[in-house]
Amino acid sequence: MSSVSPTPPDGGSSVRSRFGRYFAVSMLVVAVILYIALRGSWPYIAQKAATLRLHAPDMALWARLTLPIKLHILGALSALALGAILMVRRKGRLFHRTAGWVWVSLVALVAGSSLFITNLNHGHWSILHLLTAWTLIALPLAVLCAKRRNLAQHRRFMMGLFYGGFAINLFIAFIPGRTMWNLMFG
Repeated sequence: MSSVSPTPPDGGSSVRSRFGRYFAVSMLVVAVILYIALRGSWPYIAQKAATLRLHAPDMALWARLTLPIKLHILGALSALALGAILMVRRKGRLFHRTAGWVWVSLVALVAGSSLFITNLNHGHWSILHLLTAWTLIALPLAVLCAKRRNLAQHRRFMMGLFYGGFAINLFIAFIPGRTMWNLMFG
C-alpha cells in the first residue's frame, strides 16, 4: 500500500506557490554565482547577447552535434518539463510513481550522456562533471528512499536534483556562445 500525501485544503496552490518561490530563489542564486564566476567573460557575453535574435532551432547546427550532446539536450529538456509537472502534482498516486520512473530514466540518460561530452575541456572531463557524479550517486539514493518510505529524504533528493540539476543548469546552458544559445538565439 502506498503512502499518499494529503491534498492541501486550497487544492494544491500552496504547493505551486512554494515551487514558484524555490524556483525563483534558485534562479536568483544562480544568477549571482554566474555573475561572479563569469566576471572576466562579461564583455564577450555582452557582445554575444547584443546579437540575440530568437528563431526556430538551427537545424544545421543540430545536425552537426554528436549523439551524446543530442541525447543530453533532449533528455534534459524532457526531464525539466516532466520534473516541473511532478513538482506541482499530487504525490504518491499512480501518475507520480509512473512519471517518476520516466523522470529517473531521463535523468540517468542526461547524466550518462554527459560522461561522453568532453569538448569543453579539450577531451577531458570538466568541473561540470562533478554534477554528473553527484547525480549518479543521488538518483539511486532518492529511489531507495522512496522504496523504504523515507518520503522526506526522497523529496529532498528529488528537489535537489530538479533544482540543482535542471533549473540551475538551464541558466548555464543558455550562456551566450554555448550550444543552446547558438541553437535558439545565435
